[in-house]
Amino acid sequence: MQHEIELSVLPEHIADEAHIIHKGAEQLKIAPSRVKGLKIRKRSIDARSKKQVVFRIRVIFFIDEAPTPDIYNVRYANVAGGKPVVIVGAGPAGLFAALRCLEKGLRPIIVERGKNVQERRRDLARLNKEGIVNPDSNYCFGEGGAGTYSDGKLYTRSNKRGDVQHVLQVLVAHGATEDILVDARPHIGTNKLPHIIQAIRHTILNQGGEIHFNSRVIDILESFGRVRGVKLANGASITADDVILATGHSARDLFELFHRKGWLVEPKPFALGVRIEHPQEIIDQAQYHCAVRDPHLPPAYYSLVEQVGARGVFSFCMCPGGIIAPCATDKGEVVVNGWSPSKRNNPFANSGTVVQVNLSDVPQTARYPFAMLDFQHEVEERADVIGGGRLVAPAQRMVDFVHGKLSDTLPINSYKPGTRSAPLSEVLPPFIHDALKQALPLFGKKMKGYFTNEAILVGVESRTSSPIRIPRDKLTLQHPQLTGLYPCGEGAGYAGGIVSAAIDGMNCADAIPL
Repeated sequence: MQHEIELSVLPEHIADEAHIIHKGAEQLKIAPSRVKGLKIRKRSIDARSKKQVVFRIRVIFFIDEAPTPDIYNVRYANVAGGKPVVIVGAGPAGLFAALRCLEKGLRPIIVERGKNVQERRRDLARLNKEGIVNPDSNYCFGEGGAGTYSDGKLYTRSNKRGDVQHVLQVLVAHGATEDILVDARPHIGTNKLPHIIQAIRHTILNQGGEIHFNSRVIDILESFGRVRGVKLANGASITADDVILATGHSARDLFELFHRKGWLVEPKPFALGVRIEHPQEIIDQAQYHCAVRDPHLPPAYYSLVEQVGARGVFSFCMCPGGIIAPCATDKGEVVVNGWSPSKRNNPFANSGTVVQVNLSDVPQTARYPFAMLDFQHEVEERADVIGGGRLVAPAQRMVDFVHGKLSDTLPINSYKPGTRSAPLSEVLPPFIHDALKQALPLFGKKMKGYFTNEAILVGVESRTSSPIRIPRDKLTLQHPQLTGLYPCGEGAGYAGGIVSAAIDGMNCADAIPL
C-alpha cells in the first residue's frame, strides 16, 4: 500500500529518513515500523515565515510493502540503416531531437559549428583570461550549446509544451543526480553538465547516429521548395529530406542566409539589460531572514518583477553562488551571462535584470526584419567601446547607477575579463536605462538589502532570447516555404532555456514522417 502526503521538515532534518518516516507515520496514524520505505517526489523551500524556514516535501510512503525501484533508462533503437535527419546544432534542442530520432528509428546526423565539450574549455579559458573570442567555439557555440557552461538550470514553466519529466529522466539516465526530479528549481551545475552531454553523445553514436563538430552550415540545400540537405563551410554537403534547424539564439549568419534567399524571418520581442551581482550573504539574509544562513540550506534564490509604466522589468536566470561569464560570440562586442557550479558555493549571487523590448520600440521592424537584431548588436558594440575592449565590461554600483553618479570604485566581483567604471546610461538605450533606474529601488522595497552600493551592475545582458523568429506551421512545424525544414528551439524563437528547448527538439523530431 502506498500513501502520498505533504510534510514540512526543518532544514536540519531534510536528509534524515528516520525523522521523515516518523513524521509521516504520525500524520498517517500508523506505527513507524509499518513504513518500509519512502520516495520524495517534490521538494521546495518555504521561507515565507520570518520565524522559521522549512522544506516542503511531497512523499510517497510504502506501507507494509517494499518500495519499487525507479528505472530511468530509455530504450533506443540502432538506426545505422535508418532514414537520415540532419540536425543543425548540438544544443539541448538538437541533442534531444537526436535522441527522439533514435526512439523513432530515424538516423540523426548532427552538424555543430563548435567543438566538443572537452575542447571548448580551452576557448573559454582564452575568453576569460585574454579576452579573445573564437566565433565558432565560446559560451554559446559548441557541444551542449549555451547551457553547458552557463549553469544547467532546469526550471521551466513549459509543461504545456511537452513532457518535462521525461527530459529530466533522460538527463538522470545519462548521469544527472535524481535530485533534479524532485527539486522545485532543479539545477545540474556547469561542473557536472559536460559529463552528461558527453554521455548523450555516446548514446547517439553507439546507436548509429552521427555528430560532426567544427562543421559550420553555410547553406540549406533545396529544390522546388523541398529541403535536400545542408552545405558546410569545408565544401562538403550532407543530403537529407528533413533538416531540424536548432542553432541557438546567436547564429546570426543563418538568419542572414534566410534573408538573402528570400525565406521568411520575422522580428521578435526580447529583453535587454544588465547582470546584477550581490554578495551571496546579502541575498541569504534577505530571503532566509537570518544573520547567517543555516548550513543545511542552499544559497538563496530570488525572483523579482516590477511594472514600470507599461513596461516589465524582471530578474532573469538567477545564479546563487555563481559567476558572471563573458558570452560574446564575436570580437567587438560585450555580452554577459551567469552560471553556478553544482554546489553553488561561490561568494556572489548574480541575476540578469532586464527590460522588455517591444517591436514598437524599434520602428524599423515594420519594414526590416533584422531591426531588433541590429538594435541588440548596437548595444553590445557600445558596451565593448565603453569597456575599452578585450571583453572588459562597463559597470556601475547600484545606488550610483540610480543616482546618475560615476562609481569611484567598483566592488570585487566574479567577472574574470574585468570591469571598468562607466556610466551605463551611455551603453543602454534611454528607455531601458530609465526603466531600470525606477525599478531597482522598488526591488529594494520588496527584498531587504537588495538596493545597495555593494551590488554591481555589469553590462550588457542582451542574449535573453532570440530577436528573430523563423516562422513555422503550427501543425507540421515546418517552415511555410520549405517542406522538410523544422525551425527549432531558442534560435528559431520557440523556446527559452534547456528544458523548453529539449521539448521543442523532441516535438520537431516527432513531426518528421517515417
